[in-house]
Amino acid sequence: MTPDTILDRRTRTGADDLDVAVRALTGLAARAEEQLASLPEPVERAPEQQERAARVKLAVRQARHTFLRRHVDAVYDDLTEGGAIRLRLHELVRAAEVRFPGVLPSADQMAAELNRIQAHKEGLEIDQGLFLREVLGSVSAGTHLMDSMLQPTERALRLLPDFQRTGSITLHSVRLERTGPAAELTLCRDDCLNAEDNQQVEDVETAVDLALLDPAVRVGVFRGGPMSHPRYAGRRVFSAGINLKRLHAGQISFIDFLMRREMGYINKLVRGIVVPHDASWRSPAIEKPWLAGVDTFAIGGGAQLLLVFDRVVAGTDAFFSLPAAQEGIVPGASNFRLARAIGSRGSRQIVLWGRKVWANEPDGGLLFDEVVDPVELDSALRNGIDRLDNTAVVTNRRMLNLAEEPPDTFRAYMAEFALQQALRLYSEDVLGKVGKFAAGAVAE
Repeated sequence: MTPDTILDRRTRTGADDLDVAVRALTGLAARAEEQLASLPEPVERAPEQQERAARVKLAVRQARHTFLRRHVDAVYDDLTEGGAIRLRLHELVRAAEVRFPGVLPSADQMAAELNRIQAHKEGLEIDQGLFLREVLGSVSAGTHLMDSMLQPTERALRLLPDFQRTGSITLHSVRLERTGPAAELTLCRDDCLNAEDNQQVEDVETAVDLALLDPAVRVGVFRGGPMSHPRYAGRRVFSAGINLKRLHAGQISFIDFLMRREMGYINKLVRGIVVPHDASWRSPAIEKPWLAGVDTFAIGGGAQLLLVFDRVVAGTDAFFSLPAAQEGIVPGASNFRLARAIGSRGSRQIVLWGRKVWANEPDGGLLFDEVVDPVELDSALRNGIDRLDNTAVVTNRRMLNLAEEPPDTFRAYMAEFALQQALRLYSEDVLGKVGKFAAGAVAE
């Protein structure tokens, strides 16, 4: 019996019952889990065992796809009690695993994945991508989830009183300091050129929340700190993008890194944060202008960040690069935002062809608002803070962002991104490239 036959049986009998569909899917997923568990570890499977595992996973994914296409709104409504509670991405996925067994891989399956390097995993994050594609693809469920991800994290709320009192906080990979009207967020993973991993996403979102929550802060500033890496010792570096060594080791999470990064702190840079009980009738969000200072380079995820700032100042020796074709994964929401900055042809040259854009070349002016001698970067940033510290700036950036990036359009992009990025993570070409990058080079 095929997955569609199982799930369609209720239609033929006229029983459009969510519980019936859940039980059918649960049984199918349980049998699939048993069949995968009976096989050797993924890396140890013979070719015929690999084919068998692929057939099992394909069958259950087809069933999940069919189920979610019909019931995603009912599932989301159940998990959020009709929208009364707000679940972040990891909470939503965990709740779905428990409440609707079979809709997602089990907790035991996901725990086993954590002990495998990327190339040796089952690829069960693809099922998470399938789930989020359908949730985000729903106008009602997707909008609710996007809004939920704009709320401040519990960690930030817990740290806020100390930050307001002292004006500074140092986390594992980020330092936040308030000076006058500005809060400067410094990326300080000096050992890896600010290459991002799960911890850095957690730390940066916490710092962005703090800057937005503190009423004494009126402008936010992003910058990379001085490096200890031998190649750039003593020099500031903005960001080298995703940490490919961590990705190779299976330590870059689809939910807590790739999805959270876009829907969490980057989206908060664009739209601000929503504090439900303190929301003003003027606007549900607390928004502030953001300025970036780019030293040396902004590669990959670092380049993606530059596309959301209100002003970007760079040293004359800096460059912008999105090595998506080399790495094989989707460069976040850059495919959504980049053409607005540099045009359709330029965005294809950068994303598909690997073109670098230097700050001091003609097209640099499309990505960098101001290019100065590196020794003058501090002064240029102070001037930028003075200019952005203006209540009219807040209102006008809100309207610019609304015109350029309507929330519903961004939600639709993220729906497709969820599945396509998950598929890319487990594509043979990506696994091969990541292993080579991790073996011989600094993360890019």
